[in-house]
Order: sequence, then C-alpha cells, then structure tokens
Amino acid sequence: MEQNDRTLTRPILEMVTIASEFCNFLEDASNLNQHSFFKSLQGLVPLLYLRGSLLPVIEPEYPEANERYVTEEQYEGLFMSLRELTGELDEFWFVDHSGSQITETVKGSISEHLADVYQDLKDFVMLYKKNALAARENAVASCRELFSDHWGQRLANLIAVVHELQSDVNPDSKGDILFED
Repeated sequence: MEQNDRTLTRPILEMVTIASEFCNFLEDASNLNQHSFFKSLQGLVPLLYLRGSLLPVIEPEYPEANERYVTEEQYEGLFMSLRELTGELDEFWFVDHSGSQITETVKGSISEHLADVYQDLKDFVMLYKKNALAARENAVASCRELFSDHWGQRLANLIAVVHELQSDVNPDSKGDILFED
C-alpha cells in the first residue's frame, strides 16, 4: 500500500471498524435479551452516525469496481430476527422529510431501519476489505453517498426512538418495565 492512499485515513479506518462491529452486533443480536439489545444500540447508533458524517469525499477512479453483497434473503433473515427481538417495541412514529417540502408523520419499524443500515454498511465493509484500491475507493464513495441519501436519516430516526425507550426505563425496576427478558 502506498503512503498516499486516501482510503487508509483515520476517519475511514474508524468507520470500517465501527461499521464492522455494528454488522457483527446485529448478526449476533438474537443471543441478547431485549434490554441489552436496546442498551447497546444507545451507544452504537450515535457513534455510527458520527463516523458516517466524517467520511471524506472520494471520487473513485474506477466506478465500475463498485459491488453489492447483501442478498435479499440475508436482508429478510436479519429483518425477521430483529423484529422477533424488538417485539411490540418495533413500531414507532417519525416525521418523514423526504421528497417534497411537505412532511408527514409515518409509522416506522426499528428492525427495518436497522436492516436497511446493515445492508449498506455490510456492503461497505465487504467491498472495503477487498485487497484493491479501486474497491476501497468505491466502498468509501458509496458509503458516503448512501449516508447522505439513506442510512444517515435512518440512524437519526433511531437515535430518538432508542433514547425514548432508554429514558422510559424505571430505575427501580432495572429495565423490566419496557423490556422482555
């Protein structure tokens, strides 16, 4: 690797690290109870948003080297697993700012939001880990673009939901009020 490789900067390496941790966390989430899952999300979601916002602009020299890895079956499997874990807490309301100037309140799904973010970040991590500069450039460029257009807003929605869920926990009950064990 040459020293001027702009895909090996600290912000990018930190993004790869936290994205990889996030993907592994979601893949193993079925081993957690609901309370532990949401408590972990409380730290992961804002950190991931911060790292995504710090990604530099990179124009890939070979845009044809961009690839996607997560299949529809993998997405659906993760979504269903997360939906089972989140249970009755899965649905939430949020203000949708996309599209025109008109905003509306719509029902969202924690598991769908997480699966959407997972898909973009797993693709990023898989492409970045290929031993080729063109792959890393495409991974960073795609991740930054998808942060602006897609998964950044998903995380912003989740920050509010997870905060509300964690704030509603009664300190005397040690988290037993809202969460299923």
